[in-house]
Amino acid sequence: MSTMTDLGAHSVPSPKAQPRKPWYKVLYVQVLIAIVLGVLLGWLSPQLATNEWIKALGDGFVKLIKMVIAPIIFCTVVSGIAHIQDARKVGRVGVKALVYFEVVSSFALLLGLVVGNIFQVGHGLAAKPDAAAVAKYVDQASHLKAVDFVLHIIPDSVVGAFAQGDILQVLLFAVLFGFALMALGERGHRLRDVIDDAAHAVFGVIAIVMKAAPIGAFGAMAFTIGKYGPAALSNLIGLVLLFYATAALFVFLVLGLIARFVGFNIFKFIAYIKDELLIVLGTSSSESALPQLMEKLERLGCSKSVVGLVVPTGYSFNLDGTNIYMTLATLFIAQALGIELTFSHQVAILLVAMLTSKGASGVTGAGFVTLAGTLAAVNPALLPGMAIVFSIDKFMSEVRALTNITGNGIATVFVSWWEGELDHERLHANLNKTIDPSDVETAVTTG
Repeated sequence: MSTMTDLGAHSVPSPKAQPRKPWYKVLYVQVLIAIVLGVLLGWLSPQLATNEWIKALGDGFVKLIKMVIAPIIFCTVVSGIAHIQDARKVGRVGVKALVYFEVVSSFALLLGLVVGNIFQVGHGLAAKPDAAAVAKYVDQASHLKAVDFVLHIIPDSVVGAFAQGDILQVLLFAVLFGFALMALGERGHRLRDVIDDAAHAVFGVIAIVMKAAPIGAFGAMAFTIGKYGPAALSNLIGLVLLFYATAALFVFLVLGLIARFVGFNIFKFIAYIKDELLIVLGTSSSESALPQLMEKLERLGCSKSVVGLVVPTGYSFNLDGTNIYMTLATLFIAQALGIELTFSHQVAILLVAMLTSKGASGVTGAGFVTLAGTLAAVNPALLPGMAIVFSIDKFMSEVRALTNITGNGIATVFVSWWEGELDHERLHANLNKTIDPSDVETAVTTG
């Protein structure tokens, strides 16, 4: 079995211990304060909060992060594969990751169904949905086909894949390029070293961008509260609270048991990635923390090749929060409309949701599009009911994203352990450390 040395990552000396920062300079504290200020602005002055410049603060930060996602995935995957001696390992890691994704995703779907049946918060709502409000999502879902999803993984051009920032397309090219570089042998070492150094530089860019995270979180949260709430919350607070509780149950019970099986504590892991979780909370986008998550997982003791393969793939195939949302929202809509779902209908929800959750990755408003696809396949009469949850979807997207990023972090650690490439000493040592993702000196020594 390959060892950690097979990965050949540059041996870079650890950065010197930095003096403890004042609390107001710590990134997660700044982001937390920014989120609170954003909520207050959206609540007290919705007209100002929905100004296009306030919205641009959040959108701009997410765009800055997305700008570096394609380069970091390419560099990490190519470097990880190029350092491997056994080409079969890449396929083995991929298969293990997909098996894990399907098993855990099934638990997420099942949990949503069970909770939705026990706590029937949709009953008595007497809703009169407006089908026109969700027509565009229904239209998008009707055009999603499995064959189109598979073909979309193959880019029309390599440049196009990087220009559009499509994670799966960049991942496919990176895997092929990594194999080609591996085949070059000694001749490819110089190019491999250049790619390693480029990865360090891109991590440095991410650290610089992260300094703007509080501004981005403030803008995104202010706009969300100013446009959608808190009035929208009051009508459907039961569904929101039930979804939050179900997501928390999944993270602490299901993912917690997986973490315990590998040999670490889920609470320590969540504390370790708290910066990324707060950024996701502020921006409602799990992609806004993808590069930093990859960096922290490498530092945690996961091998570069496993991080490079599992994290980007997980962003399309391991959407635990989205899965819980789909089954829970489907039952809620059926209850609100007074439509009885039989046992066979609920089994169909499980099977259909397993497919639709993959098909809409990379689509704007993916959570809502996957819900439309699921409802259409189970019972088309449920489709107009999407308008019932439309007003609160934004409040649930944060928890979907938080659950998704936590699930992908645990998945990477688990697959590293399964592959025999998890450094347990580094894992426990780093879980007890605080790593500032906005520190450039720390970021450029990753790997």
